[in-house]
Parts: sequence; C-alpha cells; structure tokens
Amino acid sequence: MTRYTPSDLEPKWQAKWDEDKTFQATMEGGKPKYYVLEMFPYPSGRIHIGHVRNYTMGDVIARYKKATGHNVLHPMGFDAFGMPAENAAMASSGHPKTWTYDNIDTMVAQMKPLGFGIDWSRMFATCDPEYYGQQQALFLDMLEAGLVTRREAEVNWDPVDMTVLANEQVIDGKGWRSGADVERRALTQWFFKISDYADELLEAIEGLDSWPAKVKLMQSNWIGRSRGLQFGFDMISPPEGFDAVEVYTTRPDTLMGASFVGISPDHPLAKHFEAINPAVEAFCAECRKGGTTAEAVETAEKLGLDTGLRVRHPLNPDWHLPVWIANFILMDYGTGAIFGCPAHDQRDLDFARKYDLPVISTYVPTDGDIVLPEDGGEAYVPPKSDLVTYIKPVAGQDNQTGEDGIDAAISFCEQKGVGEGVTKFRLRDWGLSRQRYWGCPIPVVHCDACGVVPEKKENLPVVLPDDVSFDIPGNPLDRHPTWRNVECPSCGEPAKRETDTMDTFVDSSWYFARFTAPDAKTPTDMKAASYWMNVDQYIGGIEHAILHLLYSRFFARGMIKTGHLPDKAAEPFNALFTQGMVTHEIYQTRDHNGRPLFHLPEDVTDGKLADGTEVEVIPSAKMSKSKKNVVDPADIIAQYGADTARWFVLSDSPPERDVEWTASGAEAAFKHLGRVWSLCDRIGQMDPDASGSGDNDLRRAMHKAIFEVTQGIESFGFNAAIAKLYAFTAVLSKSKAGQAAQQEAILTLAQLMAPMTPHLAEDIWAMQGGEGLIADADWPTADEALLVEEDITLPIQINGKRRSELTVAKDLPKAEIEALVLDDAAVKRALEGGEPKKLIVVPGRIVNVVV
Repeated sequence: MTRYTPSDLEPKWQAKWDEDKTFQATMEGGKPKYYVLEMFPYPSGRIHIGHVRNYTMGDVIARYKKATGHNVLHPMGFDAFGMPAENAAMASSGHPKTWTYDNIDTMVAQMKPLGFGIDWSRMFATCDPEYYGQQQALFLDMLEAGLVTRREAEVNWDPVDMTVLANEQVIDGKGWRSGADVERRALTQWFFKISDYADELLEAIEGLDSWPAKVKLMQSNWIGRSRGLQFGFDMISPPEGFDAVEVYTTRPDTLMGASFVGISPDHPLAKHFEAINPAVEAFCAECRKGGTTAEAVETAEKLGLDTGLRVRHPLNPDWHLPVWIANFILMDYGTGAIFGCPAHDQRDLDFARKYDLPVISTYVPTDGDIVLPEDGGEAYVPPKSDLVTYIKPVAGQDNQTGEDGIDAAISFCEQKGVGEGVTKFRLRDWGLSRQRYWGCPIPVVHCDACGVVPEKKENLPVVLPDDVSFDIPGNPLDRHPTWRNVECPSCGEPAKRETDTMDTFVDSSWYFARFTAPDAKTPTDMKAASYWMNVDQYIGGIEHAILHLLYSRFFARGMIKTGHLPDKAAEPFNALFTQGMVTHEIYQTRDHNGRPLFHLPEDVTDGKLADGTEVEVIPSAKMSKSKKNVVDPADIIAQYGADTARWFVLSDSPPERDVEWTASGAEAAFKHLGRVWSLCDRIGQMDPDASGSGDNDLRRAMHKAIFEVTQGIESFGFNAAIAKLYAFTAVLSKSKAGQAAQQEAILTLAQLMAPMTPHLAEDIWAMQGGEGLIADADWPTADEALLVEEDITLPIQINGKRRSELTVAKDLPKAEIEALVLDDAAVKRALEGGEPKKLIVVPGRIVNVVV
C-alpha cells in the first residue's frame, strides 16, 4: 500500500468486525453497562448525510465507552408502520409490506459501509409480527391496568389520508403528512390515559438534568398546568335540560370585563340548538371544517353566531350576557365554554369588534402612554412584573396583577359562592385509533353479546392480512372478506375484529425497551431490562420534543405498572442530545412565471448552467429531494470513503448546531486523513534503533492530546476533540523524536481517532504492531505528571503593546526573567541603548516594558 485507499481498507475491517462479533452486546464480565441509542429511522428508502451525522455521534460515544471498559448496547431498528407506505402502495399498485422491507434492505446496505459499531443482531422493524405482537400484549396489559379507555370523542380527521390525527400531528390546521385541512368529527376511539399522569410527567421534568432546556420547556408548556376558577353562568329562560353554562378561566381577575359567553360548536348546548335550528346546524358544520388545534384556531378568522340565549353575570345578577357559538372555542379545552373579556384578550377583542360587542376594561395600566382597547388600542394584558390598578375590582383590592391578582380573585369568588379554584392541564388523553391498514392491529373483538372483548394472549399476534387492495379510499381492513370475521374470545359466537390500527407513535414509545431483549417471548425480559435500562445517551432531532419523547415517558410508566420495566425506568432516557442538521447549498433559477427551478450541483459550472443561465446560490439550506440538494452518503463513500464522511460531519461545527456540507470541506478532510496515513507509513519505515531529539516533548504533547480529546468526547464536543487531533497530528509531523516515541505517538493517535475514523485507525494499529483490534483496545490514559507544563510563554508588551514573547522555565526567578527581557531584540530596539523607565514582570502572565 503506497497511499490512503479507503475502498480497500474499509471493507476489510468491517468484515473483521462482523467475523469477530465485535459489537454484539453482552451482560458478561462484571463490567458497567452503557446504552447509547439514536432515534431509529423511518424506512423511506435512502439515508442522507444528516443520518450519517446523527449515527456517527452515537457511534463515537459507543466506541469510546467500549474502550473505557463498558458493556455497550448500541442497536438499530426501523420505525416501519405508517401512511407513507400506504400512499406509496396506492401510487404504485404495490403493497406496503413489500415497499417497507425493500427500503429497509436498501438502508441497511447504505448504513453498513459507514462502519457503525452497531449490534445488528438485535435489529427489528416495528412492522415485524414478532414486534407488534408483543405490542399487542402490552396493550392488553395496559387495558387491564386501566390505562386504556374507549369513548366517543371529537377528533381530528384527515380527509385525504382518511384517518384520525393526534393534536400534535396537526400542523397549522393541516395533516402533518397529507397537508390537507383537518376537520372535526365525532368518532368512537381508543385512548391511552396519559392525562392521568399529567402532574407526574410535569413534576419529573425538573429532574431531567441532562436534557436540553428547550425540550423541557416545550414539554412543560404542552402539559400546561394552570390554576383557575370554574363556575357557572345561570341561564335566563333556559332550554329544557339546561340551567347554567359551566366555564373554566385562568383569568378570573378580569371577570368584571365580561361582555359575552362563548361556547364551542360541539358544546351540548350548541348541539341542542343545532338540532332545532337549520342556521345553527349550517354554522356548526362550517366550523367543523376548520383546524382543530389551539394554534390553528388562534390564526383562523373569528366566526360566531348569537344563540339568542342570555345568562346572568355571577357577581351581578342584573347584568345579562349574550351566549354565542364561536369557532375559536374547542370542546376538549376547559369546559368547551368561556366568558369573553375583549379588553384583556386579543382573540376576544377581535371577536367583539367584528360583532359590535362591548369592550370593558378591568385594569388601568400605570403607563399613561398605553391606549386602552375602548379607545382603539390592542387588548391590554397586564404584565406580571408591574402593578396595575383595578377599576372594577373582583377582589376588592387595588394594585394586584399576575398570580397575586388571580389568587385574590379566586379567593373572593369562592367566598361569594361563585365557583371554586381548580387546577387543570392542557394535556389530553392520547387518541391511538387510526383508520388505516399499515399499522399494529388493536387486539380486541366486538361481539354482539359480550361487547368489546380483549383478544386472548395465546392468539397473538393478530397479524395483518397480506391480501388487501388500495384501489378504494379508506381502510382496506373494513372491507376484507375474511379477516374481520372471528370467534368471540369470551363466548365463542361469531364476532368482528377491531379494524382500527394503532398510532405509529405507539410503536416508537417502547422500542428502546425491546432492544434490551429483542427475542423475548414477552414484551421485555426483566433481567435484561433491569441491566440495560435506562438509555444512558439518547440522540435525535428536537422535532420529537413533544410527540415521541412525551409519549415514551408515559409508556415507560405504563410498562412499570404492568410489570415490564423496573421502577428506575420511569424516565427512560438519562441524557438527551438534540443534534443540528446537515445543510447544503441550493442552486436555483426561475421560470418565466418567476417560480423557482432547482438544479443539481454537477449541472452548475462557475455559477452558470450549460446554456449560460446565471444560477442563484442559496447557502446553508435544509436538505430536500425537491430542492435537489441532498447529499447521498454512497457517493461520498465511493469518492472519499466512510471515514472522511464521518470526520467531516463531526469536525466542522458543534454537534448541536447545523453544519453545511461542502465539496471543499470533504476534500480537505480526505486530504488530512491521507496525511495521517502517510505519517504512519513514514514512522513504520524508521530505523527501530534510531534515536532522536524531543522524545519527552512528544510524549507531553501526546498525553495532552489524550486529556483534551477525552474531555471533548465526554462533553459532546466532537468538533473540539477533532481540533485537538489536528494539533497533535501537526506536532507529530514535525517531531524529530526517536522511532519508539513516534511509534507510541502514532498508536495513541490511532486510538484517539478510532471513534471518529475507525477503519483508518484499525489499519494504523495493525501496521504499527498493535495487539488485536483497536476496537477492543483500552482507551489511553493521560499521565497527569506529563500534563504539567514545564515552560511558559510570556508576552512582552512595550508601552502597552505586544511586541514579542519569551518562553522560559515555569519556576524561573524574576530577576532572570528581567535579564532575558532586556536581552530581547525587540526590547533592545525600543530602548536604543537606554534603560527602561519601568520593567514590570507579572509572574506566569506578562511582562510590560515602559520606555
């Protein structure tokens, strides 16, 4: 071998690792364990360079922990159910199962050449019957434990994907996959009772010390604990069966600013009017076509309909308020009814101005420059930090706002017999029913005689039928000729299977536990789960802060309650790291209508297309197939090798920030690795008996590199660790030390590079006579005695400006330093043969010469 050729050395070492089962996790040897996990991918068919960065981070940690004496679990799987597979099947007249497993094969074939130290023997896909059968067993246990319920509820309905969506899956009023406008429908659904754990999930966030603060804040806000007042507005001439409109408010301090009562289109009172009034029926039907999340409702045009009903103000019975049906009120928030205070809520103010309702200020701001809403200003919400004055006090006290004012208002109303103070949560139960085929079947049976009956565990898994078609919209399980038909597990009479399947977030809410024993005949093996749990380091995108991470925290608690996880796993992820994206330039022109056209990098030369069209370059853009700026790892491996890709994605930016992939950056990384290989080759050709100079200096630099690289990896500062490796490589390249010292240094360099560039490291290790595989070698330990600097460099300032520097022994006496300073050439020039006015030596820091 005369040059660095990754195409030869990388497959060789991957084959050796496979042959030796180097990365298969074991619980043997009395070693401490370490469980590192990256969020598993959806099998879309191709991995991109962003995946490479994500999995390389985990691989660095896994290899480092193995070297530091841990039993390491570093698994991989695929989050394989979901609508994209069904959509692909419909588009190609194929089958979701075929599409999914073909894509998994492709992605595994892409991953393995990257040299990840993964225990591939534990790999599974969530669409494997062996996996989802155990998920069905979990469901039955959680059903028996009271963690699952079934009821009619208003749900988010995606009219394109024809399935229910969780609130978190509705983005700006549209389905997160289809982009269609989401509608409200009343359906009987299965729910996980996550709201039972709202307080516990919220309180436990404070203990997640190794989670990003942003993720913890997002979860806290989503759970949304609030203290407020629940009370009723008595109706005037109420319809039969009604007497009051129950309201929950977090701002009882503004009750004297009420100008109307609003109810949801799905409120029982609204449904009463809907049944007897065609105009109300039409209005409510139109409202249900709108978005269903709080965010979507906030941004939609405010629409309302006066029911004609009036209610009494609870603190002044002579004060009558109109009751409106309003599209911005959701039934599953609070009680589905509000009192509108336009002066102090912008949404209410927009509504009041549209329908000419009164605007009544409750507060007078202390800042006289603020224009109150009665005078055309925006709604005034008093800041918690400032005192304001009530002008129509609820609590009979002035100068209260924020929590103090709210607490005073609650106490006042309770004393008056108007409602009670209660704590509520924004978090709602997790609707898990999905009206689609490609998902985990819900293991229950509907029997005319017995009702809803859980399937027997011995009949699990309830396997999806393969013979389905997607030529008709909707769930093909509903129209399958035989699959639905089954005997009731209770009475044996003919019955029907549940055709709803589970939300795919169920699949990903416990996979980390299954990895501890993927072949167990129960959801987990408690011995393995007790050993491997918790996940010590979890890595993934911040986009999963609410959906996946919150659900997983709930599921872990459910698995503890049902006996499938130890108590310590209530918070399953000890540490969480959210990585930045890999971005790439976009090359763009525009058509005659001004619409953007995107071009591949290879189609652009010197900023122009082949026909001479000027190309606009947009830097640092998120990779997207539609924008033609996706970097395929296979192309990088073919050109530069896997180690170059790994080195570059780690070296160019802190891992929590975005990194831009550039051809020049990849080329520079490849050249550096080539220089390291050449350095190894040069040292290998040195005379073993040759001595040199500076052996101790090289060893000091080596131990400093061990210390600094170790610090970098431990703190997730991979780019900082690589910077230290660059510096040590430069020192070694210039060293005149003897062969033994240089060989020790190159072997240590290989060990320090092994987590980042494992193939090159193995080759250097083998060429320099290292014992066994470097993947099995112990991590080098820094000698603290060699970390103590014997020499220091003092900057020399002349009249306050740095002009020179002086390297001296750390303990050199002050008088000797002064003599050396006066002998410095720059100082001599400044003095011109004279004496300095002052010579100030600050030991260990600086020298200042005043001339």
